[in-house]
Amino acid sequence: MRQFVILAAVFLMGVVLFSGCSPSEKTGPKEVRWDREMCVRCLMAVSDKTFSAQIRGAQEGKRTKVYFFDDLGCAVLWLDEQKWKNGPRTEIWVTNYKDGSWIDATKCFYSKGHITPMDFELGAQVESGQGTLNYEQACEHIRNRGQQSH
Repeated sequence: MRQFVILAAVFLMGVVLFSGCSPSEKTGPKEVRWDREMCVRCLMAVSDKTFSAQIRGAQEGKRTKVYFFDDLGCAVLWLDEQKWKNGPRTEIWVTNYKDGSWIDATKCFYSKGHITPMDFELGAQVESGQGTLNYEQACEHIRNRGQQSH
C-alpha cells in the first residue's frame, strides 16, 4: 500500500510540474485539405491551389487557430472584422500563383488581372514587377472591390 501512495504522489507531482509546460505555439501555414476546407467568410470550398489564403491568429490569451480562405479578398475582408487583426501573433499566408507555394502575404507582391475564386483578381508572387502592388495596396484594392460588389 505504501508503494502505491509513493507512486501516486510522484505521479501527481509530475502532473503538476508538467501541466504548465506546453509545446510552443505553432506558426506558419497549415497543410490544406483541398476541397474539404471551407472558406470562413463565404463558405466556398478551398480548392484553388493558386489563389487561396490562410490566417493564423487569436485574441490575446488564447491559442492561435488557422482560418482558410478561397481568395485573398475573403481573407482581408474577414480579418478587418477581427479585434486581433493587428496583433503580434497574426500571420497571413497566400499561395504563390506561379508555383502554389505558401508565402507571407505581408511581404510579397500582387499582380492584377487574374481570374480568382471571388473575383478580387490578385495573384501573389515573391518578386516585384511593373504594376505590382504591395500588401497595403492590395488590401486597398480588395476593400474598394468589396464596396463595389455591395
